Formats: sequence, C-alpha cells, structure tokens
Amino acid sequence: MSDGVQDNTRTIEKTVVTDFADRMSYGGYLDLGTLLSAQRPLSDPEHHDELLFIIQHQTTELWLKLVLHELAAACRLLREDRLAPALKCVARVKHIQKTLTEQWSVLATLTPAEYAQFRGVLGNASGFQSAQYRAVEFTLGNKNAGMLRVFADDAPALALVTAALEAPSLYDEFLRLLARSGYAVPAGILERDVTTAWTFVPELVPLFASIYEDPEKHWTAYEACEELVDLEDNFQLWRFRHLKTIERIIGFKTGTGGSSGVPFLQRALQLTFFPELFAVRTEIG
Repeated sequence: MSDGVQDNTRTIEKTVVTDFADRMSYGGYLDLGTLLSAQRPLSDPEHHDELLFIIQHQTTELWLKLVLHELAAACRLLREDRLAPALKCVARVKHIQKTLTEQWSVLATLTPAEYAQFRGVLGNASGFQSAQYRAVEFTLGNKNAGMLRVFADDAPALALVTAALEAPSLYDEFLRLLARSGYAVPAGILERDVTTAWTFVPELVPLFASIYEDPEKHWTAYEACEELVDLEDNFQLWRFRHLKTIERIIGFKTGTGGSSGVPFLQRALQLTFFPELFAVRTEIG
C-alpha cells in the first residue's frame, strides 16, 4: 500500500470540494448540459455510427471557432505592429490544424456500408456549408464572394462570412506591416480590393528573395514568412486528408450538398494563400 491508496482505491483528500450547491462546478463552467445534449442523431432506429459523425463535425466547428479567434487577434496585432505576439497566435493555429488533420483518422473508421445506412438523414447538409470554415479561408486570403449565397438564409452565418470577406486578410496585414517597416511592398498591393481572392504577384518575389538571402539581417520578417508557409502547408494537408477520407467512405458519389464530391475537393488543393512565399524558393541559391 502506498500513501493514500488502499485496495487500488485512491483516498479523496479532505480539501477536495464536493459540495456545489452554491459553487461553480466543472460542468457548470463548461455548460456541459448544453454541450453534451447537442448530439441528436436523426436515424430511426438510431444508427450506432451517427454519433461519431456528429461529434466529428461538432468538434471541428469548436476548433474552427478557436482558429478564427486566434486569427482575428493575429490580424489586430499585425495592425499594431506587434509581430511577435501575432506569431504566437499563428503558432497556436498551427497546433490546432494538426489536431484537425489527425481527427480525420477517427472518421476514417466509418466504413462505406456503415455510412450508407444513415447518410440519407443528412438531406443536403454538408461541410461545404460551414460558415466558420469559410471565414477561416477568407481570413487567410482565399476569398470568393459567390460563397455568400450559401448563407443567405442564416443571418448570423452570413454576417460572419461577410465580415471575413470585407476585412483585410492575414497576408494583407502582414504585407502592410512590412511596408511600414521599410520594405518595398508595391503600392498597388497596399491599395488592393481586399474582398477579392489573393492572386500571385510576381513583383513580391524579389522582396521575399532579399529577406531569404539574408535571414540574419531580416530575421523577424524571415521567421514570419516561414510561419505563414507552415500555416499553408498544414491547411493543404488538412484538405488532402479530408479528400482521402471522403474518397475512402463514399468513393466518387456526389456530395450531400450537391457538389461532385471528390473531384470538387481535389480542385481545392489548387487553391493557395501565400503563393509568393512558395515561388521564392525557386529563386533562392
């Protein structure tokens, strides 16, 4: 017997709070009553695996909420010329991205036969309709005003996505910070229409080449560039893992939301956030 453990039972210390009649509890703080009652399978009789499907997507939405929180802070800090704390927010997003990518392995345990037994209850519900996911894409610069139509019947979602569409992206804010720091960022970039998707600007490549060719002199900017590259790398890995999970479960069926399914997801891999930071690699050395 070790101190405090007898018969494989740990003694509850006297100082441990057990009376929550007038105290905040763990469940109360997290509002677990609401959170854990939000999983409502629609299959009848209830299919065993529908709970997995619901929790997979609900947890993704919770992580996306935190990603948006961190990206909003990063954009604000960049506007305030506080690059170091902005990169701290980006670093947290990178860790969340890894968690989101790993989550696909859980959904991948759902076999085609199992999913087919309850897929019909989804109707036209699809991850394509995730307002938070779309807001993340927009905040990173991959904007598409046509997507707003998807949220026309959901006022809060429309407001969220519209705000992300109309705000400068993380990349816009970074380039503006570089300009204020004395780097030769073309004026047209600083005055661009931020509601449009970022497209490759060849004039930026020499600027980034000068940063990469002398990291010690430009260490702060150099570090920030690499953090952004990590961010895009992680996002593309998430997209690819999503694609392969969907292909594994439904093959080449059309999506519940009306898309072509896997071919539609494949095209997303061609989308980019910070193309100049990848193009500059060809010029180095």
